[in-house]
Amino acid sequence: MKYRKLSAQEIERLQGQACSSSDWSLVEVAEGFNPAFVRNTSFSGTVRLGTFNKVFSLEGGIERHSGIYDAALHNVSVADDCLIRGIRRHIANYDIGEGTVIDGAGMIVTNGPCSFGNGVKVSVLNETGGREVTIHDALSSHEAYITALYRHRPGFVEKMNAIVDNYVESVRSDRGSIGAGCRLQDVGQIIDVRIGDACTVNGASLLSNGTVASRKEAPVTIGEGVICEDFIISSNSSVTEGASLTRCFVGQACRFGHGYSASDSLFFSNCQGENGEACAIFAGPYTVTHHKSTLLIAGMFSFMNAGSGSNQSNHMYKLGPIHQGTLERGAKTSSDSYILWPARVGAFSLVMGRHVTHSDTTNLPFSYLIEKGETSYLAPGVNLRSVGTIRDARKWPKRDMRTDSTKDDFINYNLLSPFTIQKMLKGLKTLENLRYASGELSDVYSFHSVKITNSSLKRGMELYSLAIDKFMGNSLISRLQDADGGFSFSTEAQMQARLRPDSPIGSGEWVDVSGLIAPKSEIEHLMNGIERGETDSPEAIREAFRTISDNYYSYEWTWAFQHISQIYGINPSKMTAREAISLVERWKDAVVRLDRMIYEDARKEFNLASMTGFGADGDKTRKESDFEQVRGDFESNDFVQSVLEHIRVKSELGDRAIEALEAMK
Repeated sequence: MKYRKLSAQEIERLQGQACSSSDWSLVEVAEGFNPAFVRNTSFSGTVRLGTFNKVFSLEGGIERHSGIYDAALHNVSVADDCLIRGIRRHIANYDIGEGTVIDGAGMIVTNGPCSFGNGVKVSVLNETGGREVTIHDALSSHEAYITALYRHRPGFVEKMNAIVDNYVESVRSDRGSIGAGCRLQDVGQIIDVRIGDACTVNGASLLSNGTVASRKEAPVTIGEGVICEDFIISSNSSVTEGASLTRCFVGQACRFGHGYSASDSLFFSNCQGENGEACAIFAGPYTVTHHKSTLLIAGMFSFMNAGSGSNQSNHMYKLGPIHQGTLERGAKTSSDSYILWPARVGAFSLVMGRHVTHSDTTNLPFSYLIEKGETSYLAPGVNLRSVGTIRDARKWPKRDMRTDSTKDDFINYNLLSPFTIQKMLKGLKTLENLRYASGELSDVYSFHSVKITNSSLKRGMELYSLAIDKFMGNSLISRLQDADGGFSFSTEAQMQARLRPDSPIGSGEWVDVSGLIAPKSEIEHLMNGIERGETDSPEAIREAFRTISDNYYSYEWTWAFQHISQIYGINPSKMTAREAISLVERWKDAVVRLDRMIYEDARKEFNLASMTGFGADGDKTRKESDFEQVRGDFESNDFVQSVLEHIRVKSELGDRAIEALEAMK
C-alpha cells in the first residue's frame, strides 16, 4: 500500500478527538483514511493506518464501525478495515492484518528480535534431557520422531539441529504480526507471538513466545483462561477452557480444553486432551485423553485412548525421572491402569491393571495385557477379534479434522501392514518356541516378565495365522486387480508379470514413524541424505516423507512378494493359477472367520448383562423393550450390518478372483 503524511487538518481533527503523538510526522495513512474513526488514541514510533470503511456485527447484534478507539500504538501498522478498541496498556511492534478486530486487550507487544516459539527445545520422553526436539512451525510428527529417537546417530542429530536452527533464524524478527480476519477479544497479554489469518482469541490470559499458525481455510481458536508459553499451535487446532501449555508443540486439528495442562510435550495431528495432565510425552496422531485423573508422562503414543485414571511412572527414586516407555500405535489403557516405565506395549494392545515388571510385548501385537494377582498376564492376538479394534480403525480416517490444504503429518491408517505383520511373524515364532521349550502341556509360559496361559498361547497362534493370511491375501488381490477392480489377465505369464514388484524398496524391516508406516531402509536413506548435506531444509525433509507415503502400496507389495515364499512355500515369481487360487481361498477363509469373531463380539453388547439398568421399575419384557428403544436391536445395528456387508463384499471379491484365475490358459 502507498501511505502519505497526515494533513494539518487531519492532525487537528485527531487532537480534537483526544488523540496524541510524540511525533505526528511518523504517523502515515492510506489514501481514503478518515480521522473520524480514530479517537482517544496515542501514537509513538512509526505508525501506519489503513482505511476504515467496514462495520462489524459483534455478539448480541451490536454493530461497531471499524477504527481505533481507546488505544496506545507504538511502531504498529494497521491494515484496512480493522477495529481496535479498549487497549488497557498498549500495542507495540506489531503488523495487524486487514479486517481484524481487537476488542479489549491488556498488552500486545514484541520485545525485540525473537523467533515466536520457533527454536524452543522440548525435553520430550526424558524429563532430564537427552531427547530434546527443537520445535518450529513446519515440524511434522515424523521429523520429531527421528530427531528424538535416533540419538544413536549423533552425526544425523547434529545436522538435523543445524537445519532447524537455520530455519529458526529465517523467521526471527523484531515485529510480531496478527493476520487478516482475526478476532481478539478480552485478552490479557500477548507477548512475542505471531498469529496467522482468521484466528479467534477470546479471553485468553497469556500467550507468550509462540506461533499460532492459523489459516483462513483452517482457523485456530484460543479460548478463555488459556495460558500458553514457548509454544507452536498449528492450523485447525483449538485450545480453550483454561488449558495451560508450556514448551509444547500442538499439531494440526488438535483439541485441548477443560483445564488440560501439559509441559515439554509434542502433540501431533488430531490429538485431544481434556481435564488431565501430560509431561514430556510424544503424542503421535490421534492420542486422546479426556479424564481428570489421567496422567500421561514420559511416554510415546499414537492412535491411543487413555482410560480414566491411567497413569505411568518414569521415576524409580534412584537417578531421577529418567525412564521412558512406548505404547505402540493403537494401544489403549483401561480405567485405573498403571505402567512403571521402562516398558513397551505392542501395537493395538489393551492394558488393564497395574504393571511394574518392565515388560516388552512389541512382537506380540493385538494383545491384552492384564493384571491378575499382581502378576502381568498376556493374551496374544485377542484384539484381532475385538469389535472395538475394528471400530477404532474405521473411525480414525473419519475423524481427521484437518482442512488445511497442506498436511504436516502423513498418516497411514492401515490396521494390517508390513509393520504389524512382521511382528506377528516374530510373535508366531516366539509362541512356537515357548511351547517347544516348556512343553505343550504346560499350564503357563513365561515371556519377558509376563505370563501366557496355554489356552491363550494356542489362541494367539491361531489369530496371528488368520491375520497373516488376511493381509497377504489383501495384498495379492489388490495387485491382481485392475484400476476398475476387475481381473483382466488371461495367462499365467500375464499374471506373473503383474505380480512383479515395481521397486526393490520395502523388502526389509518396516517401522512406524509416528503415523507414517515405512520401510526402515527409506528412513535410513533420508537420514543419510541429511548427514551428507543433500537434504538441508524442512521443506526437503517433508517432501521425502511425502514420497515415502505416496509409494506405500508399491513398497507394501515388495514386502509381501518377498514373504510369500517364506510363509507359504510358493515362489511368487513363478506362481501358478492353482497356487494363486489357494492363497485367495486362504484369504477368503481368514476374512470370514475374523469377521464372524467380530460379529459375535459385537453380540455381547446386546446380551442380558448389558441390559442391566434398563427397564426401570419393570419386568424382563420392559427391560428388553427399553433397551431396544435406546440401543436398537442387534441385527439392525449399523456396525453389525457393516460387518455382514464386509463378509458379503469380500466373499464376492474372492469368488471373482478365483473365477478369473480358473479361466486362465
